[in-house]
Amino acid sequence: VIFMERLRVDNISKTFIISKRQQKALELPSREKTAINDISFHIQSGEVFGLLGPNGAGKTTTMRIIASLIKPDSGNVYLNDIDVVSNPGLIRSKLAFLTTDLKLDLKSDANSLYDFFSDLYHIPSEQSRRKKEELFGIFGIDKFADTKIAKLSQGMRQKVSIALSVIHDPPFVIFDEPTNGLDVVASRDVRDFIFRLKNEGKCVIISTHIFDLVEKLCDKAAMIIDGKLIVQGNLEDIMQGRPLEEAFYDYYKENHKF
Repeated sequence: VIFMERLRVDNISKTFIISKRQQKALELPSREKTAINDISFHIQSGEVFGLLGPNGAGKTTTMRIIASLIKPDSGNVYLNDIDVVSNPGLIRSKLAFLTTDLKLDLKSDANSLYDFFSDLYHIPSEQSRRKKEELFGIFGIDKFADTKIAKLSQGMRQKVSIALSVIHDPPFVIFDEPTNGLDVVASRDVRDFIFRLKNEGKCVIISTHIFDLVEKLCDKAAMIIDGKLIVQGNLEDIMQGRPLEEAFYDYYKENHKF
């Protein structure tokens, strides 16, 4: 019997207190800003789920709650039957989270960083060595393993970041804007790796504003606008024969407050 991993997001909401300057810029009646409002979706093993939305829509807040970095005001997230809010330590051992906020130590190199994170996860040395060989080979990091991060291209830094994020081979993977700022070759390498994770049976969520990436990778998708999930489901059902970009703008015009 093959065990199916499941990730379930149940009615999560989050409000932040913003500065007076932000309040004025956003023309809000108070300093309370609802980042996400009653968001729910689910995925299982071997599925890639795309979270689409403009900047400030609530994608990153959703990702951070799933990754147990911040707590929702209401609702919850479950990895299989594990409650994320109550078990953040256990959750982090089962989950990879790549965020644009991750900054690599520019004075270190890929080898040193890999060994450091491997030790943090208490990965046995032989297992760590095999995994390093696999990941460095997939991303072509092996040729630059001893080069200082400061001297690597943006694309290679992103590949190192991805390799570090999945060092513990977790069943759940979250990538926030995984191809942001990358050239076409590096973007293709990242896309191919996400396909690889899907074929390994991982539950993968990607947050992006790149429609082509979602069309090529995702089985399911959801669109967030102004903190609300306006549509979700199988990608084909959302597109309804249209390009995804066209479908998105149709939903955006219907749901955005101008």
